[in-house]
Amino acid sequence: MTKVNTTSYKTIKLWKISERDKRPEGYNLKEEDGRYRDPTTVTTLRVPVFRPMDLMVEASPRRIFANAHTYHINSISINSDYETYLSADDLRINLWHLEITDRSFNIVDIKPANMEELTEVITAAEFHPNSCNTFVYSSSKGTIRLCDMRASALCDRHSKLFEEPEDPSNRSFFSEIISSISDVKFSHSGRYMMTRDYLSVKIWDLNMENRPVETYQVHEYLRSKLCSLYENDCIFDKFECCWNGSDSVVMTGSYNNFFRMFDRNTKRDITLEASRENNKPRTVLKPRKVCASGKRKKDEISVDSLDFNKKILHTAWHPKENIIAVATTNNLYIFQDKVN
Repeated sequence: MTKVNTTSYKTIKLWKISERDKRPEGYNLKEEDGRYRDPTTVTTLRVPVFRPMDLMVEASPRRIFANAHTYHINSISINSDYETYLSADDLRINLWHLEITDRSFNIVDIKPANMEELTEVITAAEFHPNSCNTFVYSSSKGTIRLCDMRASALCDRHSKLFEEPEDPSNRSFFSEIISSISDVKFSHSGRYMMTRDYLSVKIWDLNMENRPVETYQVHEYLRSKLCSLYENDCIFDKFECCWNGSDSVVMTGSYNNFFRMFDRNTKRDITLEASRENNKPRTVLKPRKVCASGKRKKDEISVDSLDFNKKILHTAWHPKENIIAVATTNNLYIFQDKVN
């Protein structure tokens, strides 16, 4: 049995997910089709038994947490104490207890008295995997703030601020938009955190605030296309990122149903595609390459041929096994490492 939290706009639900591969048979007061029997017709006593059945996965809502957010929720994160969790929208972060559905505590509030003075919004938030009093939240200005709930009830002052100085040579009209952080994830070890902006994935050491220790370009070839991406609103897409179980590989999505993996040890990267042609069991995914300019090779795809309506915004990696899940517009793909 597993319990998960999900969010839809402004409401949070706690679900119970269970698997069932047996069904009871041989009731005394009920027929096999579910109809109840007349008790006066029961002349013998039967002992119900369990019979094997096809595996069934059931999801049922257990609790609903509502009426605490004015704006759409962008993040929920379970605390390492497994008793509390946080939820974040554009301007506030709330702390909840899993057993209390009608009350939460506001721990971050960046809403100005005059909304015309608003300069940034909260884009993502997550609890530290080991330290139950520590959490981070990212902003549309490209900054990440680490907060300690032991310092005060309202964490309006951060403990650490992570921000990379902007390269003046790359300054453009789109700089602030593409520097907005769409996702932040702690490593399983708790030593590092990963952030995703529009063009790159960055790895930060919690002990070093002034710059990331690693930077991976996800689709740098789109830098020359920012004007058209702005016109079709794709530049505002929010891509997620995730770690593998050992924190040695990171993964994130891109356009054309591509998703990218970066090996932190070997510094190798690979681009794979989630498509209907690859949905047959045991189909091996072939690496894909994008040609940014010049003569295109046989197996490459031109950057001008990318379909920006096909995008992978959501990605997840199994915490212990090499199993990944990527979500396209209306499909969920699950891939497993090659099995001998």
